[in-house]
Amino acid sequence: MTLEDLGYNADFEEFRKEQNLHSFGVARVISEHKERYVVKTPENEYDAEIIGSLRFSARESTDFPAVGDWVAISEYDEDKALIHAIFPRNTILQRQSVGKPYEKQIVATNIDYALIVQAVDRDFNLNRIERYLTICNASGVKPIIILSKVDLIEETELKKLTESIQSRIKKISIISLSNISQMGIDSLRESLITGKTYCLLGSSGVGKSSLANNLSGKQLMNTNTLSESTNKGRHVTSHRELFVLENGGILIDNPGMKEVGIADSGEGLETTFETITELSKTCRYKDCSHTTEMGCSVLHALENEEIDKLSYENYMKMQREKEHFESSVADRRKKDKDFGKMVKNFKKDRKKLKY
Repeated sequence: MTLEDLGYNADFEEFRKEQNLHSFGVARVISEHKERYVVKTPENEYDAEIIGSLRFSARESTDFPAVGDWVAISEYDEDKALIHAIFPRNTILQRQSVGKPYEKQIVATNIDYALIVQAVDRDFNLNRIERYLTICNASGVKPIIILSKVDLIEETELKKLTESIQSRIKKISIISLSNISQMGIDSLRESLITGKTYCLLGSSGVGKSSLANNLSGKQLMNTNTLSESTNKGRHVTSHRELFVLENGGILIDNPGMKEVGIADSGEGLETTFETITELSKTCRYKDCSHTTEMGCSVLHALENEEIDKLSYENYMKMQREKEHFESSVADRRKKDKDFGKMVKNFKKDRKKLKY
């Protein structure tokens, strides 16, 4: 195995040269447990922790290593290492942190493709798919929709579900498979590209861990059946973990997500809802909210059924979430700035009192 097999490329090597990190080893973070990490090199895996200066300089959770990161390490004991630096991230797959309206939570970094897994037999939800697409588009990660458990429905029903996706989401790859019958597994495995990183996204119980096991041909992750009382998946996968598959692809499994909160998505929302974005350019008012304005091209298209009503409603909901997140971040920054001024003035006044 080489660093390139783990996803290393010329951009990371250029950073290593610029920062004079030649004296350190290079590793990729493959799992994280409350600020304790497992990092992988071509030769070994290490239990690792960050050095004090990195911990001291970190201002928020996203400043700490995440699964998928490349880091500079030094070995200090058998199978133990210290993390001295985090390499710049090519992509950051993230969502709004649960219960913290002004913080982001990193799902994984340096991802090339996201495999959005939706089970066809239970809570298939197009609105949720659009949420996953938005965080992917915001990160520059290419999404692929995986319809799992297709052995549980008829082919005609699968066709209807596929058509419902294609009617709302244009130019998206859709792969149908079954972890039980193995339908579609070989085709997906063969399509995985050596050195590229794929991240599994989806709710608990949709078959992500079973898919990881099938793609690898090994029991990488524990799996479980649905809860009989709620018909919802149990949270068997408790942490994120990166694996290198035998065919050369790199796979990250994730715990099921109950919430996919929209953070500052940049162009993510606009890319996901491309039709609405294009229509909004011809609205009478530049700051059109697409709710009640006369001359709103989006509302006109909605009335003429040129855009899907449910997709429009989902867009509006996520737009409000994005605006709320941005205002929460701005409010927090203002409070931090005001607090900093207060501390500075306190130190100045205290200094005057000494003289």
